[in-house]
Amino acid sequence: MFNFIKAMSAGKIDTGEAVARIKAGTMTLIDIRDPGEVQASGIASGALHIPMGQLPTRARPGHKDCASGLTFDTPLALYCASGARSGMAAQTLRKMGYKEVHNFGALTDWQRAGGMITNI
Repeated sequence: MFNFIKAMSAGKIDTGEAVARIKAGTMTLIDIRDPGEVQASGIASGALHIPMGQLPTRARPGHKDCASGLTFDTPLALYCASGARSGMAAQTLRKMGYKEVHNFGALTDWQRAGGMITNI
């Protein structure tokens, strides 16, 4: 019944550590929000946009629609509007075979950590 709470905190990474790794190119940031949300508020600079419903194809290495550069060894940090969906998405990616997946939290966490936003 309360699995969403567990998912929200699953693999939560320190935002400062994540921003440093993302800037260094040793971690990939993924925005899992719907296209309308991205259009309304922008996207974290440098993030991939893979809506949660598209994870099974766009985040599956070897699939023709997989986002460029993703492998099961790629360290990932995911965010959404509040951190709940990104927690659930992190669990999904772990089940798919990704070795290191973190719930970054919300887009506002990115901004508070000094990350820039790009308007689409």
